[in-house]
Amino acid sequence: MNNAASILLLVFLAITFIQSGYDKLFYWKDNIDFLKEHFAKTQLKNLTHLALLNILILELISGVLCVVGCIELFVSNGRTFGLYGAVFSCITLLMLLFGQRLAKDYDGARTIVIYFIPAVMAVYWLN
Repeated sequence: MNNAASILLLVFLAITFIQSGYDKLFYWKDNIDFLKEHFAKTQLKNLTHLALLNILILELISGVLCVVGCIELFVSNGRTFGLYGAVFSCITLLMLLFGQRLAKDYDGARTIVIYFIPAVMAVYWLN
C-alpha cells in the first residue's frame, strides 16, 4: 500500500468536487441566485451564469480525473490521471479563490485555502 496517502488525497478531492458539481448541477437556480447577490458589486455581476458553468465543468473534470487516478494508482501504480486530477483541482480552487477575493469574502477565501493545501500535496506526491 505504497500509494495510500496519494489515494486518500485523490478520494478527498474527488468527493469534494463531485459533490460540489452535483450541487451546482441539480440546484442551478439556487446557486445563480446566491452568486448574483454575492458578486453584485464586482466585475462578475453580469457573468454569473458563465462563471458557474465554468466552475461546474472544472469541478466535474477534477472529480472524475481524481476517481480515475485512484483506480489507476490502485491497479497499476500509474500516476498520470491522478496528477491531472490534482492539477485541475488546484486550478479550480484558484479560480474559486479569485472569485472570493474579488467579492471581498475573506472568510470564504480562507476556506478555499484549506482545500488548496491537500490539492498541492497531491500534485507534489503524484509528480
